[in-house]
Amino acid sequence: MTEKKQAIIVLPHHHKTNTLNFIENRPDQLTFEKVASTFQLISDSTRLKILWLLCHSEDCVLNIAAAIDMSSPAVSHHLRLLKQSGLIVSRRVGKETYYTLAKTEEASLVHDIVDRTFHINCPK
Repeated sequence: MTEKKQAIIVLPHHHKTNTLNFIENRPDQLTFEKVASTFQLISDSTRLKILWLLCHSEDCVLNIAAAIDMSSPAVSHHLRLLKQSGLIVSRRVGKETYYTLAKTEEASLVHDIVDRTFHINCPK
């Protein structure tokens, strides 16, 4: 088993803060990259529109495309990226594929961010 080597960090100024404790216990680089990737995904206005819709409903590509006034192939592209990230899931019913927000902690956090950002409330 390989132990993670911790670099010794020396801060140039000592302000009686907890900075050093936070730095010593920070997540690894891969975690920072995954979080940055999630923020990159939701920073696109089209994907944000899709996420906003899927936070509150489940629907097919054609309806999503009509709802956001975009072509089905373009919406499919964005849905594929969101699905690969794990933020949304799909299910097939006959020839139709329905998309909705995944039931994960990360997707739930994105839902909360979307709701708070747009000052909307989910239907109860």
